[in-house]
Amino acid sequence: MYEKQQKSVLILSANAYGDGHKQVANAINEAVHLEIPNINPIIVDIMQLTHPHTNTLSSYFYKSSVKKFPAMYGYLYRKTRLRSAFSETIGAILSFGMRSLQKIIETTQPVVIVSTYPFAASIVSKLKEHGLIDIPAITIITDYTNHSFWLYPYTDEYIVASKQIRQQLVELGVEEYKIKDTGIPIRKSFDEHQSREALSLKYGLDLQKFTLLVMGGGDGFIGKGIEDFLAMSNNMQIIIVCGRNDKLKKRLTAKFESKSDEIIVMGFCEKMQEVMAISDLMISKPGGVTVSEAMVMELPLLIYKPLPGQEEDNTQYLLNSGLAFFAENEQDLFSQINQIISNPNELMSIKEKYKSGHSKSSTMGVIDVIKREMNQSKDMQIYSPYNCFKYS
Repeated sequence: MYEKQQKSVLILSANAYGDGHKQVANAINEAVHLEIPNINPIIVDIMQLTHPHTNTLSSYFYKSSVKKFPAMYGYLYRKTRLRSAFSETIGAILSFGMRSLQKIIETTQPVVIVSTYPFAASIVSKLKEHGLIDIPAITIITDYTNHSFWLYPYTDEYIVASKQIRQQLVELGVEEYKIKDTGIPIRKSFDEHQSREALSLKYGLDLQKFTLLVMGGGDGFIGKGIEDFLAMSNNMQIIIVCGRNDKLKKRLTAKFESKSDEIIVMGFCEKMQEVMAISDLMISKPGGVTVSEAMVMELPLLIYKPLPGQEEDNTQYLLNSGLAFFAENEQDLFSQINQIISNPNELMSIKEKYKSGHSKSSTMGVIDVIKREMNQSKDMQIYSPYNCFKYS
């Protein structure tokens, strides 16, 4: 149960449909606690709330479709990019739950609602459209792209990752005054200074040696070819983050046992800001939050095996902006790593672009938007869920 609060910010996310939505919600939660102490932030998993009996199953099918049938997922993503009868039908199916959300709103009495998941933004917009609530609604788009599933007529403000995405939303008909390009919110720890000297001692690494960070082990893109390449590499030290893939962690730990002073194998990492700070290059999939964290840490990114959909869009944005490297296949990956090590000027060029192009105060920009909406909002009005409107 949620205790009734005098003032709260309701943060709507979805834990099982991509880690980025949850990470952004946690970043906002942390920032509200620190910067608006008289407001209570409350995070709600919108899919668990509205689909409690089918959420686990639908999450499984979502993840399976992305990994096992990426072409189909990519097709549906592109087919629904622009608003159409088809995209609206799909969106309507995935956006049931107005009554469940309204009950939570009645209980928590939020002064602002922040959505970090597209179908949460849809439900909030429908509640406002039917006159059931009158609360400022903020949507944070958690990738470097746009999609119709994020855009709804009763959203009051959009937080986007870049000026380019801001312009794309304007071209799609979103009122310019509604869009703030503050960047994707990240946790405060990524904004804080990290001492490479202290971290090198903590992790037992050579500060003078090139350090490669390999992310995405939990997503299964570390194959035998990559394992063998890393095992034979003597011109660098390596940190491999396996996430929650315990099987992979156990296998790699055994495989690299003889090189444990040069290759560190981790499972789920709570201190990503530390391993990013001590690394010179990161191999990873281009999730929106991962990209934002890397930019703030000024850690160049080598993209490998992006998934269809938003990850492909993120990749295109980064490559068009000259903000990342990209490997088309395994051999290209190995070649690029060796080339980057031998030509550090390429790394410095990307680091300089990160310094000039990405704000280290992206989360504070979102807090400013929340404060402004709180000050400008009318007295909240929430109507009974048992009125004449028919909804799911």
